[in-house]
Amino acid sequence: MSDEAEARFEAYADRLASVLGRSDRGAGLRDYCTGLMLPLDRKSIEPLAAATSPSRVSAQHQSLMHFVSVSPWSDEKLLAKVGELVLPVIERHGPIEAWIIDDTGFRKKGRHSVGVARQYCGEIGKQDNCQVAVSLSLANAWASLPVAFQLYLPKPWAEDAAQRSKAGVPEDVAFATKPQIALEQIRRGCEAGLPPGVVLMDAGYGVDARLRLGVTALGLSYVAGVLSDTLVFAPGHPPAAGHTRPKSGRRQRHVVGVKEIALGLPDEAWEQVEWREGAAEPLSGRFARVRVCSAHRHRTLPERSVEWLLVEWPKGQAEPTRYWLSTLPEDIAFERLVELTKLRWRIERDYQDLKQEVGLDHFEGRSWRGFHHHASLSIAAYGFLISERETIPPSGPGSSSNGPQAGLPDGYRPRGAADPARTAHPQLDRHPATTPRSRPRQTTAAMSLLRATTPGADAAPTNMTQ
Repeated sequence: MSDEAEARFEAYADRLASVLGRSDRGAGLRDYCTGLMLPLDRKSIEPLAAATSPSRVSAQHQSLMHFVSVSPWSDEKLLAKVGELVLPVIERHGPIEAWIIDDTGFRKKGRHSVGVARQYCGEIGKQDNCQVAVSLSLANAWASLPVAFQLYLPKPWAEDAAQRSKAGVPEDVAFATKPQIALEQIRRGCEAGLPPGVVLMDAGYGVDARLRLGVTALGLSYVAGVLSDTLVFAPGHPPAAGHTRPKSGRRQRHVVGVKEIALGLPDEAWEQVEWREGAAEPLSGRFARVRVCSAHRHRTLPERSVEWLLVEWPKGQAEPTRYWLSTLPEDIAFERLVELTKLRWRIERDYQDLKQEVGLDHFEGRSWRGFHHHASLSIAAYGFLISERETIPPSGPGSSSNGPQAGLPDGYRPRGAADPARTAHPQLDRHPATTPRSRPRQTTAAMSLLRATTPGADAAPTNMTQ
């Protein structure tokens, strides 16, 4: 880490420390984030203590443990401050275009860590013993930043008073589904005045009609992945005013699955559309789009009842592979609709870098506070590394990854995807990869830097202190 980068980090850490409530917490934040950015094999508290204070490891371990697992500073305030400092850097490369919601899993062997249960784990694409957290990231084509992060508490955990007490789950935290958590994060983002963008979600969230309606009620557009059997009214046959889907489950006239609509589209409806996905060469796919009305049983807003159905059907595949519903404007260009839809890849990069670069999944504590404090500090370190991209020329050492790319295990199948052994459906795109001033500064290893993601990014110096 150069002297200039070190000075920028000191200024960044000082501004973050201003929201921690007590001045003595600044040393813990600075040391913890420094450790998270070092090229360590493991970034739990003990190796962080050894790396940031090798001459007093035991005392440093106790200090960092208290700061992360006991100290009652606000995760919401810290993440808000990270956003205040880092989002303007991202916006120098273009306005915020998307709010991306998703979740990520943390595999666990035991059953005592807060929220751990046998549930879907995105890291491996199937159910396992794990924790799951829901996040909201703001993104443009250059970078993205998580601005909210909350552990999902399974119902057995939420209703077990003894477990809640032992893990320190706050009394005001009740059971909420992942879509409900995501909608609350979006609502808080709106209240905080975050830069607006289209809400992007995969089929794990997009199939929840109440979430889609909630996003619309907040005044935001969405692109939501859906499954092939999602029901809509056939084009040209909108529902009558005041229509609600029968609770008996009987199929009404003109209500069909999106796959049936896609298979019935004429050849001229399909176009080869290019988009750029953070790569040197543009990517392309074969898409069709058509205006439809959703046929869910929940009440709809008349002015939002008609939306886009976007379908991807790669050449050589037996049937379409992905489906989305979107409330983006009727006059949006086809290429722009696809470009925004595909921007959801950014959340995959978030999770991959947060885990590989700053050890988001390395926390070994069991408490609610410790889990969220570690996640918030990981995002703080990640935000600084995002900002440092501007200081690295595209051909410099920061342009490539410092570690191996996360691979997918054999037999990986994303949630909602059918078994490839019995159907031609391919996978859904749902997987995240897997010094205190009171004492002399310790010598530590050089910090890692996140790889640049856009060829030709300018090399203007970062300035987060103005």
